Amino acid sequence: MATVTETRALVAPGIPAPRRRAKHRGGMLLWIAEHTVLVVIGVLFLLPVVFVLLTSFMTANQTLTGDLWPHPFTPDNYVKAFTDAPLLLWFGNSTLYALLATAFMLISSVPAAYALAKLRFRGSNLLFTAIIVTMLLPPQVTAVPVYVMWTNLHLTGTLWPLILPNLLGDAFSVFLLRQFFLTIPTEYADAARIDGCGEFGVLLRVVVPMARPGIAAAAIFMFFNSWNDYFGPLLYTSENPAAWPVAYGLATFRGSHGTDWGITMAMTLIVTVPIVIVFFFAQKAFVEGIALTGVKG
Repeated sequence: MATVTETRALVAPGIPAPRRRAKHRGGMLLWIAEHTVLVVIGVLFLLPVVFVLLTSFMTANQTLTGDLWPHPFTPDNYVKAFTDAPLLLWFGNSTLYALLATAFMLISSVPAAYALAKLRFRGSNLLFTAIIVTMLLPPQVTAVPVYVMWTNLHLTGTLWPLILPNLLGDAFSVFLLRQFFLTIPTEYADAARIDGCGEFGVLLRVVVPMARPGIAAAAIFMFFNSWNDYFGPLLYTSENPAAWPVAYGLATFRGSHGTDWGITMAMTLIVTVPIVIVFFFAQKAFVEGIALTGVKG
């Protein structure tokens, strides 16, 4: 009968038992260290959220004091968030802004990205470079002439100056989608052309179904940017409270109710709920779209 030492030698020949134990111990210590760091980082990220949540249940006398735990828990701040401010109106404006901006971006940016990625025409590289350059231009640089243009069209005081430009494409979305389209093998499009599909047929029947993660990532980026936009509504809707979205409405409410932090924190949590819900249901497609987007050019 083989001894214990011989059995270990047969199971892992050439590797001494002490070395295997040391390797296993080192792997365990590395696992503990990595997860400890992740837990610490997670706690640091959650602390502000927990602080906002607890403060939203405090009375005005408790907020910004040494009390970290509300006593008693009161939901009055959430009730006042809807009674003291037109929160539902702001939600409606933000929803309209975010959904239309995202839809218009997809309508314009998907074909543009497809043309830059899969079609070969003179000046395509120069056109793509120009799109990249526009990403480097701060919006504040063109704010005055663009504002004058929308004023002449009598659209200031509404959200349309923020929505309609997306029909002309979004530079970041075109870049992101083009990089994703480049990862799709050209053979699929060639096969569809041989079967009689035109370019729009290739785009809609072949490329778009295969590029759903990248399209979802671009759509989520646009939705988040539109929902959280403050500078645009400040510029175009500040004189019309009926057109305020939640980002600008919350900032204005905080300015007029700066001492009532309980209501402010409650409104902050309410405003972030749609973003959390959207990301929760779309996180798989979002992460996959970002991970699969190549740097092929």
